[in-house]
Amino acid sequence: MTKRIKLRTLLVGGVFTLLFVGLIFRIYWVQVGPASAMWAENARKTWMTSKPIPQERGMLLDRDGKVLAADAAAYTIAVGPLKISQLEKQNPEWRIADRIVSKLHNVLGTPEDKLREMIGAKKSDGSYKDQVEVRSDGWKVDKSVKDRLDKFRGELRDLTKKDDVGLYFVEEQKRYYPNGMLAAHILGYTNKDGEAVTGLEKKLDDVLKGSPGFIQYEKDRTGAQLPNGEVKMKPAVDGKNVTLTLDRDIQFYIEEALREAYDKYHPVSITAIAADPKTMDILGMASLPAFDPNQYWNYSQNQANFKDNAIQSVYEPGSTFKIVTLAAAVQEGLFDPNETYKSGSIRVPGATIRDWNTKGWGEITFLDGLKHSSNVGFVKLGYEKLGADKLRKYIDNFGFGVKTGIELPGEIAGSISFRNKIPSEVATAAFGQGRVQVTPIQQVTAVAAVANGGKLMQPRLIQSVSDADGGHKQVFEPKVIRQVVSADTSRKVGNYLESVVSDLKIGTGKNAYIPGYRIAGKTGTAQKVIDGKYSADKYVVSFIGYAPVDDPKIVLYVIVDEPQSETAGGSSVAAPIFKKIMEQSLRHLGIAPNLPDSQDKDAKQAAAAALKAAEVTASVPDVTGMAVAQAKSEVTRRSFGVQVIGKGGKVVQQLPKSGSVLPKSQSIYLLTDSKIGAVPDFTGLSLRDAMELCSLLKAGCTVRGEGYVVSQQAVNAGGKLTVKLTLAPPDGTAAAAAADEAKKPDSAPNG
Repeated sequence: MTKRIKLRTLLVGGVFTLLFVGLIFRIYWVQVGPASAMWAENARKTWMTSKPIPQERGMLLDRDGKVLAADAAAYTIAVGPLKISQLEKQNPEWRIADRIVSKLHNVLGTPEDKLREMIGAKKSDGSYKDQVEVRSDGWKVDKSVKDRLDKFRGELRDLTKKDDVGLYFVEEQKRYYPNGMLAAHILGYTNKDGEAVTGLEKKLDDVLKGSPGFIQYEKDRTGAQLPNGEVKMKPAVDGKNVTLTLDRDIQFYIEEALREAYDKYHPVSITAIAADPKTMDILGMASLPAFDPNQYWNYSQNQANFKDNAIQSVYEPGSTFKIVTLAAAVQEGLFDPNETYKSGSIRVPGATIRDWNTKGWGEITFLDGLKHSSNVGFVKLGYEKLGADKLRKYIDNFGFGVKTGIELPGEIAGSISFRNKIPSEVATAAFGQGRVQVTPIQQVTAVAAVANGGKLMQPRLIQSVSDADGGHKQVFEPKVIRQVVSADTSRKVGNYLESVVSDLKIGTGKNAYIPGYRIAGKTGTAQKVIDGKYSADKYVVSFIGYAPVDDPKIVLYVIVDEPQSETAGGSSVAAPIFKKIMEQSLRHLGIAPNLPDSQDKDAKQAAAAALKAAEVTASVPDVTGMAVAQAKSEVTRRSFGVQVIGKGGKVVQQLPKSGSVLPKSQSIYLLTDSKIGAVPDFTGLSLRDAMELCSLLKAGCTVRGEGYVVSQQAVNAGGKLTVKLTLAPPDGTAAAAAADEAKKPDSAPNG
C-alpha cells in the first residue's frame, strides 16, 4: 500500500513537474523566443487604442479672398434605444419614445414609423442597441437644427431629472457653401460622405482634401489613457486653399440678372460668362437651372440642374459668330466698310441664303450690313472673299472645335464639321449656322482674342494655391495660346462692333447701349434644329460684347435657349440682360461713365456721386508670387497706383499688405527679387507704411512732422541710404509742413 502510494505520488509529481517545465518553456518561447515579437504585438493591440484626427478640406476663395466653400461644423442626430427603453420602464407616463419621435419628425421630416423602428432597434442577441444614427435626415445637419433639438433635450432632462435621455449629437464636419447657389456649377459639391462629386471640388480634390492623422496610446481596462504609456501620433494635414479668378460681386450680378430673365422667359436654359479679355480670368460664369450645393439631394430628380451649359452644351452660335468672320476679313485686308452690296438674298451652289429681313435693306455698305446683322453680307465676306480654306483656318485658330482647357471636369469640344467643298455649308458657317457647333466658353475665348489685341488666351479659374497656414504659395499665370490677328485688326474690329451698339437707329445691338460707356457687341439669333429641320418658332438668342472698347476690362456673353417670347431675338431678349450685367460690373470695377456735357446735369451728378460713394476705397489684393505684369494688372484693376521696386520678374513682397482697405489714391509698392534701384515715391504714405517701406529698402529713415508723407529726400552717405521724410496732417499743405518742420531737429533714424 505504502509502495503504491509512493508510486502514485511520484507519478502525479512527475506530471506536475513536466507541466511546470512545459509552462516555463512556453513562457520563455512567448517572452524571449522567435515568436515573442508577434505575441508582444498582439498584446499591444489589446491595450492600445487609436483615434483618427480629421483634416480640414481646403477653402475655395474668390479673387478678393471671400470664402466660396469651406468646412463647417455639422452634427449627426442619434437615438439610444437602450436608454429610452430603460426610461420608459422607469416611468411610462414620461412617454419618452413618443416625445422623441414627434420632435424628430417635426424638425427633420423623418417618417414616424421609421423613427419608431430606430428607437426599437435590437442587437442579434435580442438586447437593445446603445445608439442608432438617424440617417439620412439627421445626418450632418446644421448647427441651427442641432440647437433646436438640444433645447428639446434640455426639456427632457428637466422632466426626467436625468442627464442621459437617449438623444445624442455626434459632432462632425461638412462642406459648407456660404453663398448658397452662387457659382454652384463652378464650385461643384461634396456629398455627405466627403466625396467630391462635381465642379472644382472634383477637379481639385487631390489639392483640397488633405490627409487625416491619428493618435495611438496605451489604455487601461476602462479605456483611459495610461499616464506613462506609449503614444504615437501622426498630425492631420489640412487641404490647400485655392484662390479663384472669380469676382463674387460680378458673379452675383450675373446670377441675379439671369434669374430675373429665367422667371420672365422660362427658357430651357440661360447662361452667361464674364471674363477679363487680357488674361481670360473668368470673373463670373453661371447657368440656369442650377442647384444649391448645400442641399444637392433636393435636385437629384432633375439632372438638368447639374449640367453646366457654359462648358457642356453646344449651340449654333448664329450672328455672334460673325465676329470671327469679320476679324478674319479685316486681317486679310478684305473688309471695306464703305463697299456696297445688294442685301436680301444671295445664291450659292446648292442653296439660296436670305437675310433675317427677307426683303433686305437694298444696296447697303458692309458696315451697315454688320449693324443690320446681314447674313448676305457675311456670305460675301466668308464664302466669296475669304474662301473656305482661309475661313476654316481662322475658325480653327480662334480655338473652335477643341476644348479650351478650362479647369473644370466635363468640358466638351464642340464641332466644326462643314465641308470646304460644299458651298452651302461654307456659306452658312460664315454667319454661325449649319455645321458649326460651339460652346459658350469657346465663344468668349474667341471674342476675348478680338478684344485684347489678337491673343487667344486659355480661360482660367485658378489664380493661386496656398498652404492652409499661409506658407507656400503657387501662383498660376495667364497663358497665351497663339496670336490670331494683329493688334491693328483688333482695334479696327472693336470700332466696327462699337457701331453695332452705338448706332441707335439701325444697330441691332442698340438695346445694349449704356450712356457714357463704349461698348462693342454683336447679337445672335439662331433657329434650333428640331428633327433635322430648322424650327420656325424655337430659337437660341444671344449677345456678346466687351467694354470699354479702347481698353477692354470685361468680355461678356449671354445666351438664352428657347425663350418663351413672340419677339424672341438677341436684341430684344439677350441684349438687355447683357446691359444690366455689364453696367453693374463696370461700376464695380471703378470704371466711371464718360457722360457728355449735353447730358442732363442732375443725372450726371447723381451717377458720379453714386460711383464716388461706392468706389472711394478698395481692398488691397494679394499679389505676392505673381509676375510683375500680372500683379500690376491686379492692383490697377482696383484703381490703386502701382510702384515697382527692383527689376525682378516676380513680386516677393508688397506694401501695404493684402486685405488692407485703403483710399484709391494710395499707391501699392511691389518689391521684386532683384537689386533695388531708385527710391520710390513715398508721397501719401502713413508713418507706419513709410517705416515699413524703409525697412523693405533696407534704408534708414528720419521723420519730421505727423500725418502723411508730403515730401522726401534720399541721402546716400558711406554706402548707407537714408530717406528724410516730411509729414503733414491730411488737411495741411506740403509747403506749410516743410516750413514748420525745417525748424525742428531730425528725429531718430529708423530702418
